[in-house]
Amino acid sequence: MTALVSTFLLFASRPALWKVVRQFVFDRSFEKVYRPNAFDVALLTPYFLVLIVLSAYGLHRYWLVFKYFRNKRHAARPPLERFQQLPRVTVQLPVYNERFVVERLVEAACRIEYPRHLLDIQVLDDSTDETVAVARGVVERYAALGHPVSYHHRDNRQGFKAGALAAGLEQARGEFIAIFDADFVPPPDFLHRTIHYFTDPGVGMVQGRWTFLNRNYSFLTQVQAILLDGHFVLEHGARYRSGCFFNFNGTAGVWRRRAIEEAGGWQHDTLTEDTDLSYRAQLRGWRFIYVPEIECPSELPVEMTAFKVQQARWAKGLIQTAKKLMWRIWTAPVPLHRKIEAWFHLTANLSYPLMIVLSALLLPAMIVRFYQGWFQMLYIDLPLFLAAFLSVSSFYLTSQRELYPNNWKRTFCFLPFLMAMGIGLTITNARAVLEALLGIKSPFVRTAKYRIETGGRRVRASQYRRRAGWIPFIEIVIGTYFAATVYYAIDNRNFATVPFLLLFVLGYYYTGFLSLLQEHMEALSRPVQAFRLLFSAPRYSPK
Repeated sequence: MTALVSTFLLFASRPALWKVVRQFVFDRSFEKVYRPNAFDVALLTPYFLVLIVLSAYGLHRYWLVFKYFRNKRHAARPPLERFQQLPRVTVQLPVYNERFVVERLVEAACRIEYPRHLLDIQVLDDSTDETVAVARGVVERYAALGHPVSYHHRDNRQGFKAGALAAGLEQARGEFIAIFDADFVPPPDFLHRTIHYFTDPGVGMVQGRWTFLNRNYSFLTQVQAILLDGHFVLEHGARYRSGCFFNFNGTAGVWRRRAIEEAGGWQHDTLTEDTDLSYRAQLRGWRFIYVPEIECPSELPVEMTAFKVQQARWAKGLIQTAKKLMWRIWTAPVPLHRKIEAWFHLTANLSYPLMIVLSALLLPAMIVRFYQGWFQMLYIDLPLFLAAFLSVSSFYLTSQRELYPNNWKRTFCFLPFLMAMGIGLTITNARAVLEALLGIKSPFVRTAKYRIETGGRRVRASQYRRRAGWIPFIEIVIGTYFAATVYYAIDNRNFATVPFLLLFVLGYYYTGFLSLLQEHMEALSRPVQAFRLLFSAPRYSPK
């Protein structure tokens, strides 16, 4: 506010400055140099519309940061009441072809500190590979030691994860249901820290915060960790503190069984069954609690293709949920700000197809608008670009500062790569969003995990590695297109746009080349291994 007042006084006291600004902004004399024709208007109209929509989603990030700090007093606190008699809890562990991590998962679940006579642990295994033998073996071992763990195997994957959870719920004896995915390691005190929030009969779910066992494994995992930290700190934090809807993340949370049943149970018509059930339960009046202090370690995907598959599944599932529930949300008797926040939450991935349009129009728009001059381009484009893209950096910087107040500044080094990574996911996620909008169904594709917790360990299972397909080649082509755009900008002395354009080059090249490199890593390493074997073999020396 002080800056605005000072600027006003400066122009009021110096009319010459105001005359210069008026000449550039209000005076129409520049039309003598540049007068857009019909083709220019047809090209620039969608360009600016896309920028405006992207700016709206960017401004929403600023709004989340504002709501997070403004409602800090509403953060979850330890429950005042505690159960005098602990209720029965069923722990569900859904598994599908996870032979590397299933043993760690069962071991961690059996270490949970809770009275055994009030605890049931279900291993819900839909596996079709050697995971079946591994999971059954570890369950039998711990059951023989007296742990209340049982093994459930389905011969089909009907409903995928949602179907497995629903089948397990039919046999569950617990009043409350805790869920942990295969790559999670629930801490021993998880139930004791969550269960007492349910002394409030209106609470339907308690969600903990994900942490990451292999955060520092590679540059890719560090970037993923920062991206997810932003979700768990600011998105979840702001929505919960401001009384808006937020979603169960599919794992590291505890449900009241009655809330699941009253909401209609687990349904598998979307790829994000957790978000779908969350909104249905909250529309029924159940309250959710988010406690970021309750942490649950997990494992991040170490391969680019696996990361892209995970992000595409989430993007498609959220759009499917929006199509399914948005009308119910808008017509529900809840405050308007909740409805608006739900809209931004469930439709945020629409920005990916818009990024495709922006990518296609950026270079033609630069050529068409070249004759406007740099000032006219700057005062129109700069606010939109700041809203659409600078919000990303401020969003993740804030989340890291909240989590790591003594070490958050190192995040500045990751900022270009955070923005580039979001850009690089455009092709994969845009395809997923378009499939959701068109009603194209696809199976639930799991994210492969290999129990890689520290640096230096290599991926051990090529059979779990998904083929990258044709998308990396498209990403490389688009990266080359933006490299040409950078050359055009430099050649025309439009230096202000170069850093922004380089983000597109970096993002598309990084996701494209890394996907191909990791897919063919073993084939590329064979000549090296043969070379080492040749020169390390003992040589024959005649006597």
